[in-house]
Amino acid sequence: MESLPPPDSFRVDAAHGWLQLGNHVEASAELAKITPRRQSHPDVLKLRWAVYSFAGELEAALDAAQTLIKLRPNDPWGWSYRSFSLRELGRTVEARDSLSQVIDQFPKSAELRVDLARYECSLGHLDQARAWLQKAFALEHTTELELRALNDPDLKPLWQDIDST
Repeated sequence: MESLPPPDSFRVDAAHGWLQLGNHVEASAELAKITPRRQSHPDVLKLRWAVYSFAGELEAALDAAQTLIKLRPNDPWGWSYRSFSLRELGRTVEARDSLSQVIDQFPKSAELRVDLARYECSLGHLDQARAWLQKAFALEHTTELELRALNDPDLKPLWQDIDST
C-alpha cells in the first residue's frame, strides 16, 4: 500500500504526537482532517484504533482492528489490536482462540506470542502462558521485550520466570 503523502502524513504524525501526550481528543481531531479517501489507510486505522482504545471506545477500536485485518490480513498488528480489543471487552477466550487460529501465519512475531501468553495467564493457564512466553523470547530475547513483560500486570504470575526464559 502506498505511503501517505503530505499533508495527510503530517496529520498522522500530529495525531501520534497528541496521543503520546495523552490527548486522544486532539489526536482524533487530527485524524478527522485526513483526506476522506485515505481514512482507511492502514497508518490511519492503526492510530484510530489507538485513539479509540485510549478513549475507552472499545467497540469502535474493535471495528478499526477488523477493518485493518480486512485490508492487510498479513499484518500482525491488526490481529494483535483485534485480540486486545476483544480482551478489553471481556472476551478473553475469544481473543485467545482467534489469535491461536492465525499464529502460524506469523512465525516471526514475538509480540503475538506475548499476547497469547497474556491471555493464557489471564485465564489461569500458566503452563500454556509460560510456553508462549518462551516462544516469544526464542524469537526475540531483547531487553525491551523482557522489560515490557516485566511491566505487564497480566503476566505478573510469570514475572519470576522471566529471568530464566
